[in-house]
Amino acid sequence: MKKLLEQFLQNVSTLFTEELFSIASKEISIRDIIQLIVWHLLVIVLARALRNFLKRRLLVRLRIDEGNRETIATIISYIIGTLGILIVLQANGLNVSSLAVVAGGLGVGIGFGLQGITKNFVSGFTLLFERTIKVGDFVEFDGLSGYVTTIALRTTLIRTREGGYVVVPNSNIVDSKVLNWSYDSYIARIHIPVGVDYRSDPVIVTETLLKSAYMEPAVLYEPAPLVILTGFGDSSLNFELRVWVNRIDKEPDIKSSLNFIIEYNLRQQGIKIPFPQRDLWLRNPEVLNPIRLQKKENQATNQLPHQQLTAQPPRPLAIRDLLRQVTYFENFTDLEIRQLIEIGYRKRLRASEILFNEGEPGNAFYIILTGSVEVFVEKIHKYLTTLETGNFFGELALLLGIPRTATVRAIEETMLFVINKKGFEKLLQEQRELSEVIIQELGKHQEELAQRQQELRKLGLVNQEEDDKNPVVWVRKRLHNLFGL
Repeated sequence: MKKLLEQFLQNVSTLFTEELFSIASKEISIRDIIQLIVWHLLVIVLARALRNFLKRRLLVRLRIDEGNRETIATIISYIIGTLGILIVLQANGLNVSSLAVVAGGLGVGIGFGLQGITKNFVSGFTLLFERTIKVGDFVEFDGLSGYVTTIALRTTLIRTREGGYVVVPNSNIVDSKVLNWSYDSYIARIHIPVGVDYRSDPVIVTETLLKSAYMEPAVLYEPAPLVILTGFGDSSLNFELRVWVNRIDKEPDIKSSLNFIIEYNLRQQGIKIPFPQRDLWLRNPEVLNPIRLQKKENQATNQLPHQQLTAQPPRPLAIRDLLRQVTYFENFTDLEIRQLIEIGYRKRLRASEILFNEGEPGNAFYIILTGSVEVFVEKIHKYLTTLETGNFFGELALLLGIPRTATVRAIEETMLFVINKKGFEKLLQEQRELSEVIIQELGKHQEELAQRQQELRKLGLVNQEEDDKNPVVWVRKRLHNLFGL
């Protein structure tokens, strides 16, 4: 048995060391091939690790921008990888100079068979060296738009606005007309068409559109917005608002915001946006008189039943109206209310589901859209109140960042409108004056504020920097610290 095992091992050893073929007087065996494969894989892994180290660490510390980091790291990693492969071949006894002749012969045949791949590789080097398109750029071509995330030798990876990734062969980019929106900056101009009633004063329309432009934070003051009368439509005077924005990649969001602002301001000025219409002229209008008389009689006869049939059900509560019931938001304009609605979201609770427990962080404000909830103190088993459709709660805990003082549980299936801390922080950043409105409103309840302040002191949640004997001063400092104002 021992001899059989030794014979088997000897045969295996012979199999791995026996010459398969020779290259430039160098005998090649299976063992040599395995060693070359392992060394080549090791070189590739090290080259990729080097690329990631350069791109994410070393070049970041040198404060090189993202596009340059990608280019430098890619080129260096490919150079080091190529040198590593040549060293591996030389170390394994293969004469690199003699292999050049063989590689040249094979290159001609491979070039014909792999023209597409070769073209993509050359295009990849072109993109990396010319740098007309860099990682991080926002580009548009062939009906596709998105952010360049990776430029490799064969393909470029583009992330669309919707979050999908598109792999594009480099030759397609080099051979196509590519619109690089962020070649030197993200600043660009967008056009907003607006049609108004013919009875509108063009000067007032111009003033209103310019006012709307300056109400959008993304619009630049220089170059200044411009309003152009583009023509006379069938049913409207056609204007165009042209604005320069700081982030052209956010164009859909900016356009939507501008359209909301324009509609609101036109409505405030009493300027109507007409709908397409046609005037119909009758050559013999007297022919319709009998029909008109009959129609009036039918309307008089069926008036009461018609009213009963068309009785409308009560309108559901609108979030806009509910938000205006909150003291801090009661003086908000429609535009500010719209922003508030945008940052909020809806949350559904099943019957008996707990929304939050006492002692948990107060990081959200709630309005009940449908259903009802009960509020109770679980530690002492004390019922406090029931909140129903239209009621709101949690605003003080959110504003002051204090723990919940009670537990809230759904009595039935309930739908809530929620504004969390992140959304409210965004609102305060955009509406700086809102913080002062909140402070003034909270200042009307100084006794409650003092009590809350004392509770937070006991819990060790009041910083010495923000603590103050005056509750209003304390609230101002706390709001600034909580929401980064």
